[in-house]
Amino acid sequence: MVLPSGHQERLAQATELAASGRRILVLAWAAESLDGESLPPGLRPAAFIVFAERLRSDITETIEYFAAQGVALKVISGDSPLTVSAVAARAGMPQAGDPVDARDLPEDPAALGALVEERSVFGRVSRHQKQAMVRALRARGHTVAMTGDGVNDVLALKLADLGIAMGSGAPATRAVAELVLLDGRFATLPGVVAEGRRVTANIERVANLFITKTVWATLLAVAVGAMLLPYPFLPRHLTIIDTLAIGVPSFFLALAPNRRRYRPGFAGRVLRFAIPAGASWPQRRSPRTTWPARPAFPHAAAHRRHAGYSHSQLVRAGPAGNALTWRRIVLLGLVVAATVLLFPVSAVRNFYALELPRSEIGVTLLIAAVGAAALIGFWLLTRRTAGAARGP
Repeated sequence: MVLPSGHQERLAQATELAASGRRILVLAWAAESLDGESLPPGLRPAAFIVFAERLRSDITETIEYFAAQGVALKVISGDSPLTVSAVAARAGMPQAGDPVDARDLPEDPAALGALVEERSVFGRVSRHQKQAMVRALRARGHTVAMTGDGVNDVLALKLADLGIAMGSGAPATRAVAELVLLDGRFATLPGVVAEGRRVTANIERVANLFITKTVWATLLAVAVGAMLLPYPFLPRHLTIIDTLAIGVPSFFLALAPNRRRYRPGFAGRVLRFAIPAGASWPQRRSPRTTWPARPAFPHAAAHRRHAGYSHSQLVRAGPAGNALTWRRIVLLGLVVAATVLLFPVSAVRNFYALELPRSEIGVTLLIAAVGAAALIGFWLLTRRTAGAARGP
């Protein structure tokens, strides 16, 4: 960048040093003074100043994590492409041996986007080119996160979907970034990505529970009104349902590990799950019309309900379409156990107006539960097979 083309021997020496992964500065002198940003004529090299790059011990594992998660990494630097390529290769970057000199980048946004999408290592990149590269990738449908610590990174950080600044970076860089790594470690980002994916994926998982319950309650109210039947639940029964089938499970499901990548179409997936699941949630008929009841309190004779509630929705929403894990099996077992434990204590049983179904009613509920479980299993297996056929 500084030496004139006449010093081929020194340029070759600098190229050799850069190819070994070192950053090269040249100290040169001339008889005339600088004229603005133009170099004076007759520059003569006096010395090379050589810097060795020291890689962090955890950089290789970080790059491997992003590669496994389908995140494409791009190294863009103002240093020599040879230096950047050598350092990136030592760090384990894919396609590090094919660097691009940014002075040769095309001006056309479409061509620039195709090149940046294809290659991984770029040297001699100016601040305006960084911004253009981010804009070109976003135009091709990519979500772009930009990391940087210098003033030259400010424009690209502001334009990126997520600007990430190093804690030791320039104040202007930290001011425009959405995320600042206080420890200045790139290895912190895998944890950030994992936490973000866990939150977004578990929101959908919990939404399956809540929306399914809403669909079920709506269909039940419509059916009861259309058939002019008494509503089969007391408010205290809904407390049991909301606590043991919705509230407690959703608390643990929201905190559970989840590595699923974000996929567009949140509302559509939730509705495709919740509507058939809510429609198939076992309903119970009112004992005031068909089931005999033994009152716990004289004024509650018309309100006693038989225990026929099913936790099949937790089975469906908990795995989010996947096989049950041991954590979810434990959670389901605890919820079922809590439901069963409502009956041994007479004060609790009487307060909630609960009664175990007898004879034909119990058999009917058991058959319905087994049939619903079989349908749910077939449905989940079909969804999983279809998802595997579509690919990641």
